[in-house]
Amino acid sequence: MLSARYGQCVPEQSDIVVAIGGDGTLLAALRATQSTQQPIYGLNRGSIGFLMNEFDPDHLMTHLEHAEKVTIHPLVMQAKDVNGQVHEAIGFNEVSLLRQMRLAAKMSILVDDVVRMEELICDGMIVATPAGSTAYNLSAHGPIIPLSSNILALTPISAFRPRRWHGALLPSASQIRFEIIEPTHRPVSATADDVEVRNIASVDVYVSREISRVLMFKNGHSLDERILKEQFARE
Repeated sequence: MLSARYGQCVPEQSDIVVAIGGDGTLLAALRATQSTQQPIYGLNRGSIGFLMNEFDPDHLMTHLEHAEKVTIHPLVMQAKDVNGQVHEAIGFNEVSLLRQMRLAAKMSILVDDVVRMEELICDGMIVATPAGSTAYNLSAHGPIIPLSSNILALTPISAFRPRRWHGALLPSASQIRFEIIEPTHRPVSATADDVEVRNIASVDVYVSREISRVLMFKNGHSLDERILKEQFARE
């Protein structure tokens, strides 16, 4: 219906990419257009669609013309598996580490080459960007972070020891490293958005300053405003 009304072209010839679906669709569009770098305007036809705009087909061109723009930087994940192979991926929402079997994961955490936690026993860990702080991070009881804060959320998933540790807020310039303890006995996977690497031995995470993308939002409904409203949500 939208193609019939407004036309359609290949992404390489477009000025703006309109992604129709949910947040997963928008993240996929960000990766698919990494080489062409068009701004992306999301239309929500998914379930939550926190990063999407209200589906309003009758005023699409007006919303595009007056849209507010925000620049986001992704996380870079460099995961080394137990065989020594390094896998690299980017995540605009988060990088998450998850146990692969019934045994809890064990890991140590280093920030800027300083050991901050010698052993954490948990189901997993999340490193979330401000844009992704309302996604998996929020479900794991992590903090909501304003876009302008230049902060990353480090959030444990079901921490067993130390049980009372609820995570940390780190400067966005931090270099974070997770070293898996007993990686073959207690296998762990690492995922950047939806790119998964299994059986990891260590993971390095940092914010890329070389990679940036532009998201577009309906005027008056910016991502900053959504993040602020989410902090006062009742449900």
